[in-house]
Amino acid sequence: MEQSVQIITVSTLDLDAARAFYVDGLGWRPLLDVPGEILFFEVAHGVALGLFDAAKFAEDLNTTDVTGPAGLTLSHNLPSPDEVDRCLDAAERAGAEILKPGQRAAFGGYHGHFRDPIGLIWEIAHNPGWAVDPDGTVRIGLIDA
Repeated sequence: MEQSVQIITVSTLDLDAARAFYVDGLGWRPLLDVPGEILFFEVAHGVALGLFDAAKFAEDLNTTDVTGPAGLTLSHNLPSPDEVDRCLDAAERAGAEILKPGQRAAFGGYHGHFRDPIGLIWEIAHNPGWAVDPDGTVRIGLIDA
């Protein structure tokens, strides 16, 4: 697995309050805003922060057990579903617990999740709607399922 992080996702019990704070209060511009589900912001060169409704977060992971750094996933985007599966296999061999094997995702791509030995949850994904321009600008959009 390459040493990189492209999306930091944090669960929140009140997505509307988060939106009010970041968008209305701080003037941040969302990359993508799906009311009732998730809100994305570019936070660094090629890095986005996702604020995910807590109930939707647990549902996406297929679990209610989010021990360790609860409500947080680090996401790693790969060029193909096969590479997602290879990365998940490598993580499991290294000692990770597979929370969700690679599968079609609600966003139209392909993903799976694992928990590392210290409790951090990673999403390994193939999301064709995700791109980083040469200048570092993040582009994210919904894709057909």
